[in-house]
This record gives sequence, C-alpha cells and structure tokens, in this order.
Amino acid sequence: MSVGAHELGASVRFYTELFGAEKIKTPNFGYPVQWLRLGDLQIHLFQRSAAAPTYHHFAIEVDDFETAFRKTREAHDRDTMGAHLNELPAGQMQLYLRDPGGNLVEINCADAGALSEETRAELVRLRDRYPQDASNSKAHLDLALSRDRVAKRSR
Repeated sequence: MSVGAHELGASVRFYTELFGAEKIKTPNFGYPVQWLRLGDLQIHLFQRSAAAPTYHHFAIEVDDFETAFRKTREAHDRDTMGAHLNELPAGQMQLYLRDPGGNLVEINCADAGALSEETRAELVRLRDRYPQDASNSKAHLDLALSRDRVAKRSR
C-alpha cells in the first residue's frame, strides 16, 4: 500500500516504533520514499504535500493493544468514524487514529473483554449506536490473532 507523508522521517518513525515495521531497500524515485515491511505487507511511504483522504484507511492488527492505545492517544481520531474506539458486535475492537501525514489508520484487537477498565471507559459499542440484525451480529474482522487462539483451542 502507498501512504503519503508530509515529513518522511516522522512517518517512518511512527510505523517502525509503534508497529515494528522494518525499513527495506527502496529504489530512487527522484523524491523521498521509504519502503517498510510489516508482517506480510509492505507500506510504501512517499513524501508529498497533498492532504490525506478523509475516510480511506487501512487496518493493522497488534499484539499489545493497550500499549498501542496509550502510545497513540494524541493521534486518536474521534470524529471521522463517529468514535475513536469501537466495539463490533462480535467483541472485536477498532481504534482509529491519524499518522503524522494525516492518514487514517485502524488498529484492530480481537477481544474487547481483554481491555483495562480505563480503556473500556472510552469504548463505544456499535450496537448501542446502530441497530444490529442477525447478519450484522455475525460480522467479524478476520484477524490472525483470533485464528491462532481458535486453532490452539481445537488442538
């Protein structure tokens, strides 16, 4: 995925320090660019002055949601998606924040029940805001950590 950055160094630090992304060899495009590896994904950061799209976003699953939540408090986006921390009907969470380039990033967590009381106090349940029918209630994020837990239980 390609992500715009107003100041390339700040965006590189954001993704490497918060998510553990790794800088990888990057071709010379004639303007500042840095490719990063994050798990099986690549993030291509490129320095541009254009504004980030308002709603376009990508999602990243993290092992330690509480740490990510605390480290990014200043960047939480409380407006774009109606709330910065949402609980889906299946009990998964979505945290919305803005990176240094203004891009919307969704951080996912498999289990809202694992949150501290302090973090839970900021959680907005989607079903409290919008009616959920049987189909809505079965919708869930396909998260690797959730699949790993289910696989371990079935052994």
